[in-house]
Amino acid sequence: MAQFFEVHPDNPQPRFLRQAAQILQAGGVGAIPTDSSYALVCRLDDKAAAEALRRIRGVDDKHHLTLLCRDLSELASYARVDNKQYRLLKAATPGPFTFILEATKEVPRRLSHPSRRTIGLRVPEHKVTQELLALFGEPLLATTLIPPGESEPLNDTEQICARYDKLLQVVVDAGACAAKPTTVIDMTADEPAIVRIGGGDPASLGLQLEEG
Repeated sequence: MAQFFEVHPDNPQPRFLRQAAQILQAGGVGAIPTDSSYALVCRLDDKAAAEALRRIRGVDDKHHLTLLCRDLSELASYARVDNKQYRLLKAATPGPFTFILEATKEVPRRLSHPSRRTIGLRVPEHKVTQELLALFGEPLLATTLIPPGESEPLNDTEQICARYDKLLQVVVDAGACAAKPTTVIDMTADEPAIVRIGGGDPASLGLQLEEG
């Protein structure tokens, strides 16, 4: 049964977030709010937790999991970027963007894309997520909480608890999120490519979706 913590969205209670971080640190899988929707999260280097997260989400190893980072200072350990890419990342973070980047050797092979050696990375603009990441002390492995066979992310913690109470170890409730997926930008080629339009506006970064 999941531990449930109700926190204030703008001024979250540190003791609740500390308890949530401890559960995740011990190998738990949790549901937390972000600036796009609720996400499933677990510890990056916990193989069993990552496999449980994929099972709950109903995705295989070809589905990109994302690293939720507190800021870009954590970037160098997990992804290779040049100066031009870094400038675009700096302009877009924090915010509802996910970037597909070339993974470094620090990223366990089982977590990166099996054929491309890439990883998704994002810096969310949500007070609760930021505070939790600060207490956790390292990035969290994450995926949008979309039930298998459905297309819309869950945004109501009552629904999340009703459906996943026995599968999750912790749920952090900060009220409704934006309920829009992130905008996904692939940065692994010479020019950035928009993979999915979501909460982030690509035009704000000087990017346009190619016609056709």
